[in-house]
Amino acid sequence: MMDKQMPEKIVQVTDRARNRAVAVRDEEPDGEGLVLFLEITEGNGFEYGYDLFFDDEGAIRDGDVVQDEDGLKVVIPASSVHNLRGATLDLSKNLLNPGWVVDNPNRPTPSPAVGGGQRIDPSQFEGSVEERVAQVLEAVVNPAIASHGGRANLIAVEDGTVFVQLSGGCQGCGMASVTLTQGIEVTLKEAVPEIQRVVDTTDHASGTNPYFQPAKK
Repeated sequence: MMDKQMPEKIVQVTDRARNRAVAVRDEEPDGEGLVLFLEITEGNGFEYGYDLFFDDEGAIRDGDVVQDEDGLKVVIPASSVHNLRGATLDLSKNLLNPGWVVDNPNRPTPSPAVGGGQRIDPSQFEGSVEERVAQVLEAVVNPAIASHGGRANLIAVEDGTVFVQLSGGCQGCGMASVTLTQGIEVTLKEAVPEIQRVVDTTDHASGTNPYFQPAKK
């Protein structure tokens, strides 16, 4: 008798990432019934953007890949399977702020239209570094995260570092670091070459947003 073949693993999940996800899940009411979704969003045309959120098992659709990571179910939506194949979900090595990191060998096919039809081209933004950062946040970043009720507010720009404060659906969200590092920071670096990093100044402890996003309708 042949052994039953195990389902293909699309994304590698490190122990650190799994343990952190389980800790976040268990803080939620009925956490045991939640599964972790990892999917690709539009990104900025140079790198994929990612959405990481918890939902109940009823949100799983035909064609989605479900990975069992030692009691944590990780769901890769069908539309993201191909472009997430070979990726790794991990935590950054910053011990003071261990944000989520998706290391993906795949890249988007170059396209002139990103961010709702706008091309991420540094020459389209004018003014000082701070003015250009503000323009990118309003024209590209905020329309993208508005789908989750979120918003990124510019606090300051100092020596190549952008300080932002997340509000709305992003405040208090355990997955906000994905939005910051895999979305906002990548976009700002491409659009404003002087930018070296983005720092989140949000007081997430006072946020009322749950640590998972509701199912997409």
